[in-house]
Amino acid sequence: MVKTSLLSDNIMFLQIKKLSKGYRKGDTRIIALDQINLNVEQGEFIALTGPSGSGKTTLLNIIGGLDNQDAGQILIEGQVQTKGCDAESAFWRAQNIGFVFQFSNLLPYLSAAQNVELPLLLTSLSSKKRRERVSAALELVGLADRASHYPNELSGGQEQRVAIARAFVSSPKLMLCDEPTGDLDRESAKSILNLLNTLKTEFKKTIIMVTHDMIAAEATDRRIELYKGKLTQAIVSSEISPFSDKER
Repeated sequence: MVKTSLLSDNIMFLQIKKLSKGYRKGDTRIIALDQINLNVEQGEFIALTGPSGSGKTTLLNIIGGLDNQDAGQILIEGQVQTKGCDAESAFWRAQNIGFVFQFSNLLPYLSAAQNVELPLLLTSLSSKKRRERVSAALELVGLADRASHYPNELSGGQEQRVAIARAFVSSPKLMLCDEPTGDLDRESAKSILNLLNTLKTEFKKTIIMVTHDMIAAEATDRRIELYKGKLTQAIVSSEISPFSDKER
């Protein structure tokens, strides 16, 4: 991930400028993203919504440096981001971006603690410091007592909590979540969304979440709607949490 500094005072945390991406399917060119412009403030929790094929995951992957755009720019704290597969790029992503996916993608032969520790293996932290961070992350997600358990010994909601601890353990500035509640029941989904909101409010993390779930989208600060690769509208979420004690 090559970074060119464009830092200035009062810079927006994340800037997306005229971002476009297309794919070839036979003789047809599919437009995944079409001239997307978007600003995200530090500490903001954003939901990306829209029908399947609207470009949500493509946008998330480009922001995270997992894919390249055809045109346009993404800047994080004023630094231009491009995809990179080298060790330096992997190190930068491990330090600055946490990824959470629909399926936890935990390694089945590693314990919860070992799975959470994985991003820290790319850092220069000592084994003692890594253990301390892993313990703190598992404590945060309420699974300190499950540190030695393997994925097949955890519920779906617990697995996703471990995945969030893994994304959070390196203290990234930006967390990218692709359908983090998509494979969970409503109560487990509520728990995950409350946890993400804790990371936003208490740790000032910037979170961008792809979701098809409108209840989940209402738990964020702002909903960005995509349709056929175009940003159609931005909606400020209700002041009333969808997971308040009141019946909806």
